[in-house]
Amino acid sequence: MRTCLFFCFLLMQLLLMGQPVKRYGQLQVIGTQLCDRQGEAVVLRGMSFGWHNFHPRFYTKGAVEWLYQDWKTDLVRAAIGIEPAPNGYLHSKESAMKALETVLDAAIETGIYCIVDWHSHNIQLEEAKAFFADIAQRYGHYPNIIYEIFNEPDQETWPAVKAYAAELIKTIRAKDPDNLILVGSPHWDQDLHLVADDPLPVQTNIMYTLHYYAGTHREQLRSRGAYALSKGIPLFISESAGMEATGNGQLDEEEWERWINWSEKNRISWVTWSVSDKNETCSVLLPSASSNGHWRDTDLKASGLKARAYLRRFALNSPPPLP
Repeated sequence: MRTCLFFCFLLMQLLLMGQPVKRYGQLQVIGTQLCDRQGEAVVLRGMSFGWHNFHPRFYTKGAVEWLYQDWKTDLVRAAIGIEPAPNGYLHSKESAMKALETVLDAAIETGIYCIVDWHSHNIQLEEAKAFFADIAQRYGHYPNIIYEIFNEPDQETWPAVKAYAAELIKTIRAKDPDNLILVGSPHWDQDLHLVADDPLPVQTNIMYTLHYYAGTHREQLRSRGAYALSKGIPLFISESAGMEATGNGQLDEEEWERWINWSEKNRISWVTWSVSDKNETCSVLLPSASSNGHWRDTDLKASGLKARAYLRRFALNSPPPLP
């Protein structure tokens, strides 16, 4: 009986140590590199849920658990849609917060990281400050949380985005002094050359987002990323996929592979878009997919099969075997 209890305890400890947050702990940025609590380099890899207001049925505990257990994700991204009526955050805060809290609570329980994504293309300063102050107050003591304060600025200038980011960083840091904050840049997180030449004043645990869709964004954007890195700008790919920027069209598998290899070579964390079943190439699931995970290969689109294969290729979150 004692032997059985000992091995049960050992198995539980091994399972816990397999969890990314147990293994890495409080994330920190050193130079351009994301690091764990010990200062060792970390590359996180995960999946983004689709807009919560358009695809809420996958915002479930079961989906989060399946993405960790089967897809081997280190993190998930909750894309909280802000403007679109009738169910965007500005129109229905209660449903938005329910979706976010379901995914965030599940990530904490599962032991993975969660990006809280203000999924907007416009500056909504006061609303964003109130949102992130609330989230930081309630969740900032968990090492699991990552704040993405502006998904994709589109036509805003870098000075405008920079001023907005400074306000949001100040708001979050008043409640949460150390969790990672992700900052966007104009033209859908692609104007990294502007960031590199005029970054925010020195901040702690800040990274800048790069978004790509491999069928549209190629060597020119990778060159911008390389330039930013050369200027000491830490990068985090919080949204990416293998087709055109519209989210449709054929997968460009060769270019997607180049992006994955570039990310891994430069030890840049990456997230793939999106866990949803919309009739488009970038939504990784078919309508047959359950809201609670346990997806079969026949529930996955080509983009889903490819994204899952990439995550499993690079996975480190499987617990070590028993002795």
